[in-house]
Amino acid sequence: MDQITFSIVPVVPFRLDLTAWALRRRSQNIIDRWDGTTYRRVLPFGDVPIEAAVTQSGPCDTPRLQVALTGPGLRPEFKEQAKSLIEKMLGLRVDLLPFYRMARHDKKLLLLVEKFRGVKPPRFPTIFETLANAFACQQLSLTVGLGMLSRMACACGLSLKQDGETNYAFPRPEDLLELGPRAIRKLGFSDNKTRAFLELANNIVSGLSGVNYFFGLTTTISSDQRQLLCSS
Repeated sequence: MDQITFSIVPVVPFRLDLTAWALRRRSQNIIDRWDGTTYRRVLPFGDVPIEAAVTQSGPCDTPRLQVALTGPGLRPEFKEQAKSLIEKMLGLRVDLLPFYRMARHDKKLLLLVEKFRGVKPPRFPTIFETLANAFACQQLSLTVGLGMLSRMACACGLSLKQDGETNYAFPRPEDLLELGPRAIRKLGFSDNKTRAFLELANNIVSGLSGVNYFFGLTTTISSDQRQLLCSS
């Protein structure tokens, strides 16, 4: 199987274990995987599923991340795209030094800061995934919401089989539209959440017609802004 490897030096301090769990949140999340040493996630590049595996060498004050991309159909141009996504998802360019300086003056906060020093604020790779998480977990526990999203990934996300194990990417808007309302409800989502998922996915796939409704915008947005909403 094809492989591309590269390294990333995060803004210090950084701990992969804490940040991976902040992104994963619950063990029911099968999209963001953590085995104690390696963070893994299947990323869709168009219709090509590629697994990114991230490990850390060095302590939180001198960290270096090793990234391995694997999967059939892997192409050299995926490297920069993957690097940008990983930096975004793991908060690798976020500088928290001003926050650490502020925390020194609060004894109670300082206790937590010292315990979790190195964690970075993670982000979802797309606005679609951000809103999908909000829909799924609204008025439900994280455990229940992430369990339903994991079932959704198994039902319609791009899959990648390696070493006898199959893993899934978070569904793209077009994947969800192919699944359809009845199948989404069978995953455990209510009628209202199913409708919200499909309306959001349809607006993105159709070029964000009606995006003003979803994002509360009162003015016409530019093509650059539309692209940002799709990819951020």
